[in-house]
Amino acid sequence: MEASLNTYQDEQPPLQAENFYRKHEKNSKLSGVKKDIEKLYEAVPQLVKVFKIKEKIGEGTFSSVYLATAQQQAGCEEKMALKHLIPTSHPLRIAAELQCLTIAGGQDNVMGVRYCFRKNDHVVIVMPYLEHESFLDILNSLSFEEVREYMFNLFKALRRIHHFGIVHRDVKPSNFLYNRQLKEYALVDFGLAQGTPDTKIELLRVVQSESQQESCSQNKPHLTLGNRVSVNGTASRQIAQQSASKTSDKWCCSQMQNKQGKGKEGSVHHSVQRSVFGERNFNIHSSTYQESPTIKLIKQSKVMDVASRKLATKKKIISTKAVNNGVAKKAANSCPAILTCDCYATDRVCSVCLSRRQQVAPRAGTPGFRAPEVLTKCPTQTTAIDMWSAGIIFLSLLSGRYPFYKASDDLTALAQIMTIRGSRETIQAAKTFGKSVLCTKEVPAQDLRTLCERLRGTNSSCAKSTSDMHTNSLYEPALAIESDKKVEFASQPLGEKIQHLKNNCHEGDNGLEIKITEKATDLKGWDRVPDEAYDLLDKLLDLNPATRITAKEALLHHFFKDIRQ
Repeated sequence: MEASLNTYQDEQPPLQAENFYRKHEKNSKLSGVKKDIEKLYEAVPQLVKVFKIKEKIGEGTFSSVYLATAQQQAGCEEKMALKHLIPTSHPLRIAAELQCLTIAGGQDNVMGVRYCFRKNDHVVIVMPYLEHESFLDILNSLSFEEVREYMFNLFKALRRIHHFGIVHRDVKPSNFLYNRQLKEYALVDFGLAQGTPDTKIELLRVVQSESQQESCSQNKPHLTLGNRVSVNGTASRQIAQQSASKTSDKWCCSQMQNKQGKGKEGSVHHSVQRSVFGERNFNIHSSTYQESPTIKLIKQSKVMDVASRKLATKKKIISTKAVNNGVAKKAANSCPAILTCDCYATDRVCSVCLSRRQQVAPRAGTPGFRAPEVLTKCPTQTTAIDMWSAGIIFLSLLSGRYPFYKASDDLTALAQIMTIRGSRETIQAAKTFGKSVLCTKEVPAQDLRTLCERLRGTNSSCAKSTSDMHTNSLYEPALAIESDKKVEFASQPLGEKIQHLKNNCHEGDNGLEIKITEKATDLKGWDRVPDEAYDLLDKLLDLNPATRITAKEALLHHFFKDIRQ
């Protein structure tokens, strides 16, 4: 008894220390938030007279969101969400986001805007506050009917913004707020939005024009922010006047330094990844990257050195007759498949990489939600990329797994898509938008119903024998060797990846049998998922963006027949 008592007393200090550190960490966090609120009041003093900021409810790479209350004339308080954009945000991008909110927002589940405050480089967008649940917290407690309503309202929001020619580019659960009790929804965060060729948002056209000019002006002298904004006429001058009070060279330099590693299209990656199709490995986010003349001269000299090495190499494999006829340049540009890159992780650019045509395309978005055409750097990207992202959300809801895809680079992300949609189908779809994909092993497409039901644990086919399961085995993508430019696959053993099946099944006299762990009444409709749900999912995850279902078509799908009525 005495020994056990001493043991108990000896255990007390570590427990007390752990509680102390937890409390200290919590207090430090609260203290940090309090300081951020004070800094925001100092940066935008107009807020003090109108809002009482309560807490920070969100934080991202380019903004922080605060919960605040506003005193109304009637005497009641109204909750508001204050989005504070970082000072280095491009004024044109800020103005475009505001125009998206004011024109398309306020109805059909698209977040609107109430006010906007600016002081120098600090901009605060004030929006209605929608109390919402975390997607991960409610994922496995949602009924099938709730999932159907969720997707219907998401498509309403996408139909609204696509009608105005807005490509959101970052559709994901955290950007589609959901109040489960009130059944209210809101699509938020248009910071990465771009416009279609016929967009009704004028400033998105200006942003797109700016991006195209930046990607095409690598051989031109560097322009300051003020010069670049004024090039595009009246609309651009208005943005410069309304959204930026500092357009000097000093501001532009700080802008360039901050965005060089944290651009919109580079923010979702911690490091620059090499494309599966081998763009030049010195091409770092060329759609947003600005070079100074000094940097440009250094790079040009390096390129010239490598170009000379390339010419020397090509002379060995190209006949003198071809060189005299001027065919050498054409042969160099059509890089033979037998040549492999040998400059990976080195400080030089090999001749193979130099001979490939430079690929410039938007890559903004969140890993796991990027469409195949984004991963393969297709230059023409439409509203179809939002529909793919909506399909990934639907896949998570049907399977009960989030995040469904998780990859550190575009190559692995493409391989993971192949494991579900099939390698042959992916290769064929890539050809439709001018891309060539090489795969070392053919991977069959999986049946979406079988996949989702297995992952959720509602599949009666888990009574199959082990031999039957091996015929429908899963594959785990393996990162390809960069020099091969191929996607390799390794057959995934049943072990860890389908351990969830063993949890729902047990050995019986006739092989694997279902273990009933809950009553049928507790399945919340998941035992009666109609075929229309998986038909819609298949159309959302269409690998070809040209034939992928639109938001307007999705709302007319048979899956939503009861809701429409």
